[in-house]
Amino acid sequence: MFLTITATGSADRPATDLGFLLHKHPDNAQQFSTAYGVAHVVYPEADTGRCTAALLLEVDPIALVRRAKGKGRGGAPDSALGQYVNDRPYAASSLLAVALSSVFGSAMKGQCKARPELPERAMPLRIEVPVLPARGGAELVRTLFQPLGWTVLAEPLPLDETFPEWGDSRYVRLVLEGECRLAEALRHLYVLLPVLDDAKHYWIAPDEVDKLLRAGEGWLEDHPQQRVIVGRYLARRSALTRRAMERLELERLAESDDAAAEDLDNAVDEEVDTEQKPVPLAVQRREAILAELRAARAARVLDLGCGQGQLVGALLQERQFTEIVGVDVSMRALHEARRRLRLDRMSERQSDRVRLVQGSLAYTDSRLNGYDAAVLSEVVEHVDPARLPALEYAVFGAARPRSVVVTTPNVEYNVRWESLPAGHVRHADHRFEWTREEFRQWAEKVGARHGYAVAFGPVGPEDPEVGPPTQLAHFRLSGDDSSGSGAGSSGDSSGSGAGSGSSDGSSGSMKGKEAAA
Repeated sequence: MFLTITATGSADRPATDLGFLLHKHPDNAQQFSTAYGVAHVVYPEADTGRCTAALLLEVDPIALVRRAKGKGRGGAPDSALGQYVNDRPYAASSLLAVALSSVFGSAMKGQCKARPELPERAMPLRIEVPVLPARGGAELVRTLFQPLGWTVLAEPLPLDETFPEWGDSRYVRLVLEGECRLAEALRHLYVLLPVLDDAKHYWIAPDEVDKLLRAGEGWLEDHPQQRVIVGRYLARRSALTRRAMERLELERLAESDDAAAEDLDNAVDEEVDTEQKPVPLAVQRREAILAELRAARAARVLDLGCGQGQLVGALLQERQFTEIVGVDVSMRALHEARRRLRLDRMSERQSDRVRLVQGSLAYTDSRLNGYDAAVLSEVVEHVDPARLPALEYAVFGAARPRSVVVTTPNVEYNVRWESLPAGHVRHADHRFEWTREEFRQWAEKVGARHGYAVAFGPVGPEDPEVGPPTQLAHFRLSGDDSSGSGAGSSGDSSGSGAGSGSSDGSSGSMKGKEAAA
């Protein structure tokens, strides 16, 4: 990754003042270790009239993967090398933003001990980023930087200069020109580079709100694209986005009242924690499944691939479910489920409602026949694709419950998990992860082959571009009118063809760790 900052000057205000502001001497070539590689700072030119500082970040893709501890963005099963072969070493992103903060930290804070008057002085600057990912195109680049006073050149880069008919890539060459304080310019870049990339290389924690507000102080409060900036910077995490927007509005109101923000925000005792914690995806998934089972008026329910019994425990809390059977191939998982559910301490009346049995979903099992509903929650992706037809027949062809609820990760959403480099699935035991269309095709074909109508719905916050983190399908035996409405969004469907996916993944619990998925 490469970025240059050029200042122009005159005899009374030499351009070499840039070296004082950056705390990097123009006569020296310096390098700095970062978590993901080495940052180099050099000055291609440095005289009274013109001074250019260049930041070159050499990204180590091996370190990037190792520090991510094997987790990854993306998730396409045919991209096993995606975490190594990608645009991270070449295109400006959050990696470069972090390097800017690390290498030019004093300059970003507006500190200069040698010349304390310099940070407050606006100077003519030209900033160039040769390769910048721009999800939203050149027009979005302009709408982000122009309100900040920059003259913007956002030149789309072709996919391949040899084949111009292929069109433009999602990358641009960015040139910013204007008169600005260097600290402000660096903060603009720190926030907007990852916003344009629409991704970060690390997990978005609550402290990212504070980082955003510190870097955005003085310009983000009134930016016309404030909501886009906040949402993308915080990876569309709704709770964090809402918190940041509330604090920005408070800052705006405080400024208009000529008061301190903390003086306005005094309605809550700081010693009392009133903040609503975000609901974990695993909890949202269980709530969505329970809603489908209630709508289906199911009383006798199978949890196929029950893992450590989280869903079984939730079913036991509701009187509607009179018989609950948890099935898993892993005896270790069943022992853990038994311990978590405290079956040995339950009343006889309560324990009579639940059974935990060992079984493989790759084989038909007469013990599973005759139930109102079956649940396959985060199970199918743990099964080898060649064995999924066997699971399909065992559940839909042999057991034939009136309703079957299936949930599975939406691989398209993986780009929103900042700890996932391209090419990785969400859990080490996942044999595959489906796009929304792939899941829909599989479900419709299964329904058509076995006489089930199927409806689909989202689980978790639905992103307008990549959909929800989890996708749900509710299968109902055709002609069964004993259930109410279910699965959020639409659609009875049918089709024909061979299914693909997997059965009892053959490594420990069929479900893996629910929270990790």
